Amino acid sequence: MQVLNEVFPTDPARFSAMMEKGPDGPIFMVNLLKFKDKAAYDDGRPCDLSGRDAYMIYGRAVTELLPKFGGRGIFAGDVTFLALGQVEELWDEVAIAMYPDRASMVRMSLSEEWREIAVHRSAGLKGQLNIETVLPQTGVASPFLDMIKALG
Repeated sequence: MQVLNEVFPTDPARFSAMMEKGPDGPIFMVNLLKFKDKAAYDDGRPCDLSGRDAYMIYGRAVTELLPKFGGRGIFAGDVTFLALGQVEELWDEVAIAMYPDRASMVRMSLSEEWREIAVHRSAGLKGQLNIETVLPQTGVASPFLDMIKALG
């Protein structure tokens, strides 16, 4: 499996697919984040922030923005160890956000408010993977699944 971290979508087919309706019900976006050592803003502004620090400016702001689009932050944590599998380099952080549907996530990412704060995201991120997930439709009972459903 080849993995390519990106900051913005570069595949036109994937971008088009993201504009489609998507699954019914809430989606949980799993974000695997890799930070730059030093933040670099596209407008060339001087900056002494680390990539993580710049991204955290975005993270705090997007956490406040999510509810305006029906979403919320579910989890964020530092990656500390790879217990299974092999990758050349670990991601730095995992974050999960919930949206009522894919369209809400797209509306947020196209909003002027998001674009204003996204400069910090771009400045701080070396790359990331965004993985859309949904709750299992199998009806399998699980305490973990019950906890997740209580959140959504």
